[in-house]
Amino acid sequence: MKIQHTACLGGGVIGASWAALFLASGRSVALFDPDPKVEWKVRQYIEDAWPTLDALGLTDNGNPDVITFHSSAAAAVAGAGFVQENVPERLQIKHTTFAEIESALSKSAIVASSASGLTLGQMQPGWSDPSRFVLGHPFNPPHLIPLVEVMGNEKTANGVVDAAQVFYESLGKTTIRVNKEVPGHVANRLQAALWREAIHLVVSGVASVEDVDKAVWAGPGVRWAAMGPTMLFNLGAGEGGLRAFCDHFSDTFNGWWDDLGQVYLTDEVAQQLVDGVIAEAAGKTPAELSGQRDALILAMQKSIAEFR
Repeated sequence: MKIQHTACLGGGVIGASWAALFLASGRSVALFDPDPKVEWKVRQYIEDAWPTLDALGLTDNGNPDVITFHSSAAAAVAGAGFVQENVPERLQIKHTTFAEIESALSKSAIVASSASGLTLGQMQPGWSDPSRFVLGHPFNPPHLIPLVEVMGNEKTANGVVDAAQVFYESLGKTTIRVNKEVPGHVANRLQAALWREAIHLVVSGVASVEDVDKAVWAGPGVRWAAMGPTMLFNLGAGEGGLRAFCDHFSDTFNGWWDDLGQVYLTDEVAQQLVDGVIAEAAGKTPAELSGQRDALILAMQKSIAEFR
């Protein structure tokens, strides 16, 4: 808990979720967002998220009220040891924000961007000195999903990425190190690959949207919540491990990979998917579905924590 005071730039869903998590950990938060209604929205989000954080055992030292709201990004970051940036994913906005806050930052402060679509290299030109700026990409919502992808590069000062990982892990997060810059980082690319084939199966008439979704959550998704695909295949071959699995199934997988589809989100494809999820929802509202999703994720997270 060396870092006691934090800042969040941007108070949308991602920023509000980060703020709730920082507060739950016993830290104070300063937040900036130009939305005149941001204080009400963020306080409501924190209130709604707090029972989930409590159920995950993350609120023992927390206080949801030690948050302040500021009229500028520079004012929000003053005195913060860690800054989570969540402004809209447009380079001009990112660069303008970085230029505004750079002179107001403490010398030891770390700034991490939640960007999912922009790379670290694209964002660094917004800084005169980007040495304490890293990627800290969460999965939505950050207070519930453990993963944070962390990255620095040759312009990042020694020890900054390590310090960012330590900070995130002190919040209960699971971090991975991104070693090479690619669009989408790691996890988004993985889910993009899966979704591409899911769409291909739908548009090819192999299965409905609902049944493809069901094939994921009732099949490999259950295993993936426990371990990643490579380790699971390693276990799937028994004593022979991954080497035996590859020896046995290499031709099978090579054939499947050759047959995977190449699809694009045209208007027609998007409408087919929209129609499919409407049917899958079976009349449930987005709020009802979101509540069901969060309750299931919470139950899984609590179970997983017992075995980690």
